[in-house]
Amino acid sequence: MKFLIALLSLPLMAASEAPAPGIARYACGPNEVKFTVKADPQRPPLAQAEPGKALVYVVEVYDRPLNELGKPTIRAGMDGTWMGANRSTSYLSFAVDAGEHHLCTDWQDVPRRIAGVRPSLTKFNAEAGQTYYFQAHVVEYSLSLWSLDLQMVNEDEGRMLVETSPHSSFALKK
Repeated sequence: MKFLIALLSLPLMAASEAPAPGIARYACGPNEVKFTVKADPQRPPLAQAEPGKALVYVVEVYDRPLNELGKPTIRAGMDGTWMGANRSTSYLSFAVDAGEHHLCTDWQDVPRRIAGVRPSLTKFNAEAGQTYYFQAHVVEYSLSLWSLDLQMVNEDEGRMLVETSPHSSFALKK
């Protein structure tokens, strides 16, 4: 029976190693780009959109079993470029031009032995002067079963998530 389970899981494990297909490569950034990330408890005031730009917040929300101490790092990308990263439960923000954008969140490093890990994607139309909030929801069900779901949330929910999460301080790994 163990052999059968292992045999059936091989295609899923291979999928987690392969680059993301189709639109993911246009939304996410290059897989070799990695970040060091720290959660900064000193939250800066909520940013304001620059003139002619929209503002995007991506908040990682991590639901984990009570006995788990892991802290996954999730990269946020847009239109094929990584914009930054979050770790555990934190947020980042960035300015974007008005127009259609493809947003991506993806695992920086696959936690443990997760099969079938893939990025989470969404498309949105940004309007100058507006603020958009996205939640990257990470759920750890067990040691080998995790999920990542990116979705836009309304302004009230978004502001609450930002105001109750540490700011993500990130830098490119060299």
